Amino acid sequence: MAGMAAAHPTPAGSVTGSTAGLTVGFDLDMTLIDSRPGIRAAYRELAARTGTFVDADLAVTRLGPPLEEELAHWFPQERIAEVADLYRSLYPHHAVAPTSALPGAREAVSAVRRLGGRAIVVTAKHEPNAKLHLAHLGIEADAVIGWLWAEAKAEALREYGAAVYVGDHVGDVRGARTAGALSVAVATGPCDAAELRAAGADVLLTDLTGFPAWLERYVAERGAAGGYAGPDGDGPAAAPATGAGPSADLA
Repeated sequence: MAGMAAAHPTPAGSVTGSTAGLTVGFDLDMTLIDSRPGIRAAYRELAARTGTFVDADLAVTRLGPPLEEELAHWFPQERIAEVADLYRSLYPHHAVAPTSALPGAREAVSAVRRLGGRAIVVTAKHEPNAKLHLAHLGIEADAVIGWLWAEAKAEALREYGAAVYVGDHVGDVRGARTAGALSVAVATGPCDAAELRAAGADVLLTDLTGFPAWLERYVAERGAAGGYAGPDGDGPAAAPATGAGPSADLA
């Protein structure tokens, strides 16, 4: 995205030891937060304001792609820009309070920072609304970059030097792979484990509760190997995720 570096200057961060240079990116909706109740409420208000039927229950089953793709199911093309602006203006008043953090979300972000790395959020969501969610839930990211979907997420991941990108959608997997980052997928969103695996996820977790332990292994193994060089020579190399229980690696 042209001008992104100026709009999102890379934070200095605090990195030491084997985690020097480690940046981990996270998707937002259905990775860090369960925004379904809030988005459902926002769509219902949108329908009431526009007089156009929107199946809010259906819409929240396919979160991930940009808002405009969902609106195209309900509104004619010539109205999408106008309706998207209205939806985004309604969003802070209807969607933020009902949204909750997914299990392990705060701990996953904290684990990156505790190990001396940086945690960034890269999302297709309208950036100001993404920041409202994180502030409301007390999830502290070092940077938040919005308006990027699927392969376009690689722009921010490369800019910030992310070695790992965590997401719940096949679009997140594609973004990680385009950036040369390790794709860690969590089966908490609309894409099931089989879809995420088929898309090329390097590591598959049931949810984020297993992420801190996986990250500790990853950092230890990559530190011993001399850094975060990846399968293609530019991104990170996968650390095996082992263990048992609901948060174990599913690959």
